[in-house]
Amino acid sequence: MFTPVKLGAIELKNRLVMAPLTRMRAVDGDVPNPLAKTYYAQRAGAGLIISEATQISPLAKGYPATPGIYSPEQTAAWREVVEAVHAKGGKIVAQLWHVGRISHSSLHPEQGVPEAPSAIAAAGQTYGADWKLHDYETPKAMTLDDIARLLKEFEAAAQNAKSAGFDGVEIHAANGYLLDQFLQDKTNHRTDQYGGSVENRLRLLGEVIDSVTKVFPSDRIGVRLSPYGSFNDMADSDPVGLFNAAIQKLNGYQLAYVHMIEPRSTSAGGNDQVNETAPITSEIFRAAYQGQFISAGGYDQAMGEAVLEAGLADAVAYGRLYISNPDLAERFKQGAPLNAYDRATFYGGAEVGYTDYPTL
Repeated sequence: MFTPVKLGAIELKNRLVMAPLTRMRAVDGDVPNPLAKTYYAQRAGAGLIISEATQISPLAKGYPATPGIYSPEQTAAWREVVEAVHAKGGKIVAQLWHVGRISHSSLHPEQGVPEAPSAIAAAGQTYGADWKLHDYETPKAMTLDDIARLLKEFEAAAQNAKSAGFDGVEIHAANGYLLDQFLQDKTNHRTDQYGGSVENRLRLLGEVIDSVTKVFPSDRIGVRLSPYGSFNDMADSDPVGLFNAAIQKLNGYQLAYVHMIEPRSTSAGGNDQVNETAPITSEIFRAAYQGQFISAGGYDQAMGEAVLEAGLADAVAYGRLYISNPDLAERFKQGAPLNAYDRATFYGGAEVGYTDYPTL
């Protein structure tokens, strides 16, 4: 865990990755909170920080107070975050996000209802701009013009990430958000070139990568996937077939890394349940992927070391442990006790539960 590793062009001092963590603390204009500089710099002991999911456009937003990376003000605030991380010797990539149907029109009133591959509402409820729960709305099925616009938005967001000085970007194609909705057949009922066959359902992910490679070389681009993930009302009739095909497609890009979430950690932000019977993603898909592989999902230190020793990952991402232990790498190295996290302070608020966890 404490040996260096190269993920594409990004050189890491260790194999601990800070997972992308939505914290819902952005200020007006979806600008990163001024406290974010401190928060990310405190955690620069990680080999790599993956930023919280960052929307590429107003319509890409799915929760109140999440930051964007589509305006000059947002980009300027992210530049300060990146400079703070680099000043501490850290590396950081921006996670580019479009939530698709997992949204509410109150979060983007000018753009109207959410957009998705097909007009299928998710089951359940989500937070609107008033921070109250609302039933999911039926999304608008995206037209080919909408998809063309989306590709331009990904390219522009990547350009802003580059302007802000990020070491690369991660394309968020996991957890039931827009790109995952195109991948999985429960949410993609299209009959055009973006639906039906696995090849067609993979098309948009490939086109997004192509758009982002106009800005960053492929060895500074990662992709996040969540096979078997049921979060946000997701499912596929043949997940092994689908995600093996996705891996084969990604093998053609010489990416910095692929980042997969273990389905045993079922919460994706909800609770701490661990599904002991879930398939082990790294065991199924690691062998098929020819590049560098990050595994995430409910790891402790011993499990992380074991997956690295077994060659099932090149780096391990930690989420909740990084919330409460800004110096997680140092604690692991020393075998020091860990701070317990306070779930009540994960989302919203200010410095409590954000920048006030003690270091050694």
